[in-house]
Amino acid sequence: MLCARHVFRCFKWLERAGDRITGAAGPYFVGLAVILQAIGAASFFTVIQPSLPLRWLTTPPCVLIALNLFTHYYYVCKVPPGFVQDEVLQPGSGPLWASPSQRTSAGVRWSNRGIALLTAGTTACRRCGLMRPERAHHCRICGRCVIKYDHHCPIPTGINQCVGLNNERHFVLFMAYLVLSTFFLSMLGYSQALEAVGLTYSNNWPYMVPQLAYVLTYMLSVVICIAVFIMLCWHLWGVSRGETTVEAQDHEVYKRIAKDRGDNFVNSFDLGRSTNLRLFFNIGPGGYPWYTLILPFRIMPYTDGHSWARREGLQRHQGIQEGEELTDDDDDD
Repeated sequence: MLCARHVFRCFKWLERAGDRITGAAGPYFVGLAVILQAIGAASFFTVIQPSLPLRWLTTPPCVLIALNLFTHYYYVCKVPPGFVQDEVLQPGSGPLWASPSQRTSAGVRWSNRGIALLTAGTTACRRCGLMRPERAHHCRICGRCVIKYDHHCPIPTGINQCVGLNNERHFVLFMAYLVLSTFFLSMLGYSQALEAVGLTYSNNWPYMVPQLAYVLTYMLSVVICIAVFIMLCWHLWGVSRGETTVEAQDHEVYKRIAKDRGDNFVNSFDLGRSTNLRLFFNIGPGGYPWYTLILPFRIMPYTDGHSWARREGLQRHQGIQEGEELTDDDDDD
């Protein structure tokens, strides 16, 4: 037992050391991500795009995908995720902000659709001591509590901050457009890749991008497309179930607790796949127009994080009693 406790403490120390290293290296990951995206865009628009048929028709969608990729990456890096002690995010004005389908008060944007928004309960964080609403978790790297915390993301997409209520939509859309861009680069640029490695009869390489740089970019695009596609599917699956990455892990524990007492666990935030997706992207009647999915506008989340849409008839998760909710682990465990 004593040996096991020492091993556990050793792993906790390694975990905290990894957190510190990850936090310190975050800005370098952002710089690397920007460079790789720029090289990928240069490779596509100087090597692949000039050879596409009907360039007047194919160029605008390519530019739109690239614009969404860079803009959502900027948003997910710069928009605060929703720290508990920060002021509630307010809608901005200007050309970068979309207008909602109809004006409603902050924090209660879907009540006109018959969806109940109930005030979130509060608990004290065991690490920083702040009172925080439901669905908030403490980030070990940032050292702050984040509303609807999903994860801290230094790698592989290199945003160097938490993904939470205010920037989770931009994170998912960034992944979606990263998958699209790398997919089209991989599918449309294979002939140039074969030419660059000398597997064709042509010895001419008339492009600005060096052959080695293009080959490495092409190989990296294939890998990123597959890896990020898996991540995107995982996140969309969680969104469709009304849960974050952290909550998905908690809910597995809740299911076992409820099963042991002969009950069934029901996630009170799960309103059905279609409604969950519309709430997450905040589109449709009562939200923002559908075109905000293909044009990189800023929009507000459907709630301010101090009230949440819940399944009808539930004010808390079914199958879990008060006091059984999981909290962030203490550093001294």
